[in-house]
Amino acid sequence: MPRLILKCPYLKGGSESTSAHLGNLVNYIATRDGVEKTNIENKNISSTIKQEELIAQIIKEFPSTKNLFEYEDYIKNSNIENASEFIGIAIEQNVDKIGKRKNYVDYIANRPRVEKMGKHGLFTGGDDALVLSRIADEIANHTGNIWTPIISLRREDATRLGFDNAERWHNMLSYYAIDIAECLKIRPENFQWYAAFHNEGHHPHVHMICYSADPKEGYLTKKGIEKMKSGFVKNIFGQELEGIYIEQSKRRDELKQESREVLVQLISEMKNDMVQNNNIEERLINLAERLKYTKGKRQYGYLQPQLKAMVDEIVDELAKDERIEKAYRLWYEMRNEVLNSYMDNLPEPLTLSQQKEFKSIKNMIIKEADSLNKGTITFEDFTEADAMIVEEIDADDLFKYDTAFINKDVDSINVNLANPFLYYVKAKLILREENPEEEDIKRAIEFLETASDNGNQFAQYMLGKLYMLGKYVSEDKEMAKKYFTLSAQQGNEYAKLFLENMDRFHNPSVCLVASRMLHHMSKIFEDNIPFRSSGAGLKIDSKLIRKLREKKVAQGYKRDDHEQGIIL
Repeated sequence: MPRLILKCPYLKGGSESTSAHLGNLVNYIATRDGVEKTNIENKNISSTIKQEELIAQIIKEFPSTKNLFEYEDYIKNSNIENASEFIGIAIEQNVDKIGKRKNYVDYIANRPRVEKMGKHGLFTGGDDALVLSRIADEIANHTGNIWTPIISLRREDATRLGFDNAERWHNMLSYYAIDIAECLKIRPENFQWYAAFHNEGHHPHVHMICYSADPKEGYLTKKGIEKMKSGFVKNIFGQELEGIYIEQSKRRDELKQESREVLVQLISEMKNDMVQNNNIEERLINLAERLKYTKGKRQYGYLQPQLKAMVDEIVDELAKDERIEKAYRLWYEMRNEVLNSYMDNLPEPLTLSQQKEFKSIKNMIIKEADSLNKGTITFEDFTEADAMIVEEIDADDLFKYDTAFINKDVDSINVNLANPFLYYVKAKLILREENPEEEDIKRAIEFLETASDNGNQFAQYMLGKLYMLGKYVSEDKEMAKKYFTLSAQQGNEYAKLFLENMDRFHNPSVCLVASRMLHHMSKIFEDNIPFRSSGAGLKIDSKLIRKLREKKVAQGYKRDDHEQGIIL
């Protein structure tokens, strides 16, 4: 794959100071072996002791030089020629740190192997002759910052693409200059630039000097450097890369599809499965206890650092679940594939708790801890309930169902024994409230019993949980086992969990939290799958939400009115 190296240091306005050790380095450079090319017959001889000493000092003073093409060549073959090439480019790329501005301009314009366009090698846009002394004085006296980009190619790439002469670079830079100004946040009318082409043996390169006529203008960010480099790549390698990009895109599309399928499968497992984790339960209980004595908003951003750390620990403990660990690793690989298209250096991997795309899990954990303190009843029907609604409610009733949940209107749902699921829905609307009235609780229990008697597994499971907890009814483990058994016989995994572990649960509500977290995590992955397709992107919407959307659109609602769907 063709490559170029872009370095973009700057000379700080108003400063000409140089540290003593860098000054000593300059003196050492003056007497060193071989920045100039050695005789051809000696080029393959091993590098000299002086060269090796100088290279060690350069690496110490300027660690970034280890990223240069020339250093790669020197490491592969430590001969005189490669040592000389590296020493030369390393010093040249750091002249801004060890020399004065005026000297820097003269150096890049007159350095050996600079391709001269007249009396010196300096050029800018247009064909006017440049007076080197005037430009050197202008830059030396400029009170603003001056950027000194260096663009380096491999010899074979420069020769093949025609970028082995000053004229080609002059034409390209004249065309690309306005984009460089944009990267530097300099208005085009204020942008000043000069350049010189150095036709080095292995790695020909160009030095630039860029600044604004307004000393207060201009700054360069990491994104600006990435954008500048991307532009150089397109202008130099553009035509050659077209065929490579076509093949890459084809393979990338195949990988995207394969990755999506695996990730969707993992999401499905998370959405419909359960998890038991004593560490999560213990940490959640501790968090709930601390929240009892915490004032202010119950949101992650408003918590004290110690509480935030407790929430982060729960997230990272959840991330140890095999399904989440696999999904997060795959998500990261897919995300990095996207970032690779425009970033040279990918950011360091983050733990799940520090990944901003997944921050909503933190507020969900805080909400769960608060619910434990308040004794709020929770519902674990998840996507199974969505499917049940689609099977048992016709399209005309779907809109009414959605409206009932939004408006919390229990009595707007018409029920009959042919559809026992709707009795469960009415009970759910009541019991989701934080402090339901006594009369309403009585109605909800009756709705659950009716639904249960007519075979609804969700109502059976909920009655089992209420009897086990002694919530709204008298605590009765035998009744709890009865209802859990009826629900488990229909495949309800949560009912099975309670039947198998009833005698060892200290706090049954806590044991369900990890599973709800798992389900919530599946939704976050679902909403943040990289490689989204056109339009709204890849979504794994339930049949219920799709049918609701179709119904609402048919009734004249705009799409934005119902993007959120319903929440069970």
